[in-house]
Amino acid sequence: MTARPVYLHALGVACAVGRGKAHVAAGLFQGEQGGMVPRPDLMISNLPIPAGVVSGDLPDLPQTLDCFSSRNSRLMTLVIQEIQAEIDAAVAEVGPERVAVVLGSSTSGIAEGEAAIAHLLRQGDLPPAYDIRRQEMGSVAEVAARQLGLAGPAYTISTACSSGAQALAAGRRLLLTGLADVVLAGGVDTLCRLTMNGFDALSVLSRRICNPFSRNRDGTSLGEGAALFLMRREPAAVALLGTGSTSDAYSMTAPDPDGRGIAAAMGQALRQAGLEATAVDYVHLHGTGTLQNDHMESRAMQRIFPQGVPCSSSKPQLGHTLGAAGALGAAASWLTLSDENVDGLLPPHLWDGDVDPGLLSATLVRRGETLRRKGQGVVMVNACAFGGNNISLVLGRL
Repeated sequence: MTARPVYLHALGVACAVGRGKAHVAAGLFQGEQGGMVPRPDLMISNLPIPAGVVSGDLPDLPQTLDCFSSRNSRLMTLVIQEIQAEIDAAVAEVGPERVAVVLGSSTSGIAEGEAAIAHLLRQGDLPPAYDIRRQEMGSVAEVAARQLGLAGPAYTISTACSSGAQALAAGRRLLLTGLADVVLAGGVDTLCRLTMNGFDALSVLSRRICNPFSRNRDGTSLGEGAALFLMRREPAAVALLGTGSTSDAYSMTAPDPDGRGIAAAMGQALRQAGLEATAVDYVHLHGTGTLQNDHMESRAMQRIFPQGVPCSSSKPQLGHTLGAAGALGAAASWLTLSDENVDGLLPPHLWDGDVDPGLLSATLVRRGETLRRKGQGVVMVNACAFGGNNISLVLGRL
């Protein structure tokens, strides 16, 4: 059944290709990979594994919120600041109790917890300034709401690598049910030793920048980033037209090899948007570069789009940003449709071009390819997670 759209009025974003919409758009569409840098400090093995890093200093939290201070909360603060004027105007219009916050994350402040445990092992006690709230998952949304003085619903979604996209779907439900008039929705995750070494223990972390859909792919690359949207029912240039979410529960860590879960999510999102697959101009793939993900996502894409559709993965540029990945995929898609993209460019797919038979290849976007309808279009975002949690979003500028 077709449902009403909601609209994505503003975007704050930071990731390995830049800070702010203009820099991220330029880096993304030009295929920059300079933010993928070796991080041996995060590896128990001290191997120089590349990861996507947000460069530069991050803003401090207000002193009253120092108990929440972490790299995660400071990165979210950075993207809040980019759209502070739009947030303030919305709060002034509808009141703080009508503004909700829904964020996705999978790490919260785990890096600060790691540092505290290291201090404990060295000196026998935790650092005097350490506060457990820095790594509580729920505090990701709480700290954003507190620093903005909001009184509406505020909660964090943690469904691993689909979290940020699930937050957008949840924000849409809050708007359509009338529980909020404005929603700040997105995702944030930062690098830490737990995730780097955890993915390495699963034998899915590449020793180089990841190479999605290639015959030579050997795992993913991790990264950090944040994206935050201001969502409303009132029209704006880019709409969230539909969402689809499934849980195939095939395995705790491995996806269903046939891609039935993400294919079902794509189908749901299209039905909710009231669109046929032929209306989609571009798909931002989950595209991790692991043997299993690329196989199953190729099968799902070929099932939903038998005629083919331009598609790409941004993970060779951003790294896999875990709980922020779906929100950053939505950000890449929003930028593709926005006025920031004057040439109508599509995000390129960076790989070695060595085709693995049966996997996506011919429709992977090359540098310089553009939307077939500049200034308008329909794009899809896929995100898949541990436990078989899948989500697809459909965005449009019509």
